[in-house]
Amino acid sequence: MQEKDETALLEYLTAKGAYNPQKIGGSDEFTFLANLTGRPQAWTLNKQNEVEAFTTMSDRVLEVYHSPSGKKSIIASDFEGNEKQQFYITRDRGQTVEDLVISKDHFHEFGGWSPDEKKIAFASNRRHPGYFDIFVCDVETGEEQTVYETDTNCTALCWTKNGNGLIISVKVSNIDNQLHILDIESGETTLIGNADIPARYHSVQIKKDGTAGYLVTDEGRNTLAIASFSLNSPQQIDYLFKDDQWDIEEIKLSPDETKLAYSLNKGGSSRLAAYYLEDNSVKIIESIPSGVYQSLGWLNEDALLTGVTSAVIPGDIWKVEITADQSTRLTHVTPDSEIAKQWVEPELHQFTSFDGLEVPYFLYGKKHANQPVMIHVHGGPESQIRNEYNPVIQFLAAQGYAVATPNVRGSMGYGREYVQLDDVRKRMDSVADLNYLVKDLIENHQADKDHVGIMGRSYGGFMVLAAITHYPKLWAAAVDIVGISHFRTFLENTGPWRRRLREQEYGSLENDVDFFEEIAPLNHTDKIEVPLLIFHGRNDTRVPVSEAEQLTSDLEKQNKDVELIIFDDEGHQTEKLENHILMNTKIVEFMNQYLK
Repeated sequence: MQEKDETALLEYLTAKGAYNPQKIGGSDEFTFLANLTGRPQAWTLNKQNEVEAFTTMSDRVLEVYHSPSGKKSIIASDFEGNEKQQFYITRDRGQTVEDLVISKDHFHEFGGWSPDEKKIAFASNRRHPGYFDIFVCDVETGEEQTVYETDTNCTALCWTKNGNGLIISVKVSNIDNQLHILDIESGETTLIGNADIPARYHSVQIKKDGTAGYLVTDEGRNTLAIASFSLNSPQQIDYLFKDDQWDIEEIKLSPDETKLAYSLNKGGSSRLAAYYLEDNSVKIIESIPSGVYQSLGWLNEDALLTGVTSAVIPGDIWKVEITADQSTRLTHVTPDSEIAKQWVEPELHQFTSFDGLEVPYFLYGKKHANQPVMIHVHGGPESQIRNEYNPVIQFLAAQGYAVATPNVRGSMGYGREYVQLDDVRKRMDSVADLNYLVKDLIENHQADKDHVGIMGRSYGGFMVLAAITHYPKLWAAAVDIVGISHFRTFLENTGPWRRRLREQEYGSLENDVDFFEEIAPLNHTDKIEVPLLIFHGRNDTRVPVSEAEQLTSDLEKQNKDVELIIFDDEGHQTEKLENHILMNTKIVEFMNQYLK
């Protein structure tokens, strides 16, 4: 790259974003997460509206959980990207941090503060690597108590208002779960919802009197909707608000309990609204910028706090006044710059796949005929590429590429039926979608058929490898980031806490090894005709680094064009700024070399 392009790319890659706002109880203040110093940390705003550090942990901060009064906070942090978060406590707004829940070989998932703030709940796989039990910890003494054991994956969501119970979530499949009310003293559980209907349940809100609550579920439906339930008869779910095409993402009960703020995932972008419980009316908020909203929280009875990101907003925190429909940007972590003026919003398109299925995708940077194209495939697979900032996508679009980001079959956001279209032995149907995407880009957007590249992370990395081995003539360059090269070896070596749930999506070692052998990119490396760039984190607890190493070794024996870069201080994500810059600079240089 020319020096001016290197400088521009660095600005794209170092654009800051704020996310995950959390109100500090007893005040109008809040914390948020941002990578301002090379590692994600928690920050707050002082009275002059200047950013101040709330945490200065040696590694990344994953979450901050404030007690209801705001006098105590739990800080969740891991080690070099291994995702095994440990809990630390501060009683003076981050000035002093003490160990609280520490077992560095194990995972911990926060489950909420007790109403009296004396205890926290959490889940951990201490008893067995593949099972998550529920624990309660006294935050003053550090004493821990196991309150629920189960030979599956279980998490605590929140406490009941009397402090005697917990709402817990038990995984049934990779997407479905069941909710239970756990009586801490007796260990007895009471089911919420219908156990006979596979469903998702999340975003639980309990009323102050402890008699009833609200949640988001798709019990008996194709899309996620808002429902209510009684804690006395919790098997009965009553729907309050639903959209037959799009999922409700998140709900939050207002302090006066008159309304539920909610976000709706409409084709990859969020819509924000308030649902009024008394008369079932809805007020859609128009003043907030278009994008993706997360971590909804109430500042008071009428004002919401939310994180906003979009293709042109790396991330900032906004305040939304419901009655006036007025939105105010609270943080300015992403500064205005000349580079930001080059960022573009994507167009939403769809193509018809081999079986008539309509598949949506975002298209960036389409300017003229015969442009080189880069296809970016998301991970998951039960995930979704959304209208969010991606520095490499934006830079390539500014450099004259068209960039397509598809939500192939199996993606979230389009209902239960769509997400199940790639399960187990239907896996390669989603890869076939990529073939038809390329056809659509060439036929309907006049893309340069000789200069089509593909990249993806995690499961998206598998999709890249499957595409270049099963449709080898389509591609001019490929990038695999922490991808799966063989489902058999992946399942044999991934963490036992993941294997059972992953098998329900991909197939099992007991029943589907023949299929794994048939489709494995590792078994079809002789068909690869394109240069391949691979990245992986040494500490990846999801997709073992051996997936990248075995593929690279096989390709090198055949004298294929392959390069593997392993980050010794990263896991499944590339969080450290220096590694983020190195990886994405290499990707851009690689694409420029083979696609331009």
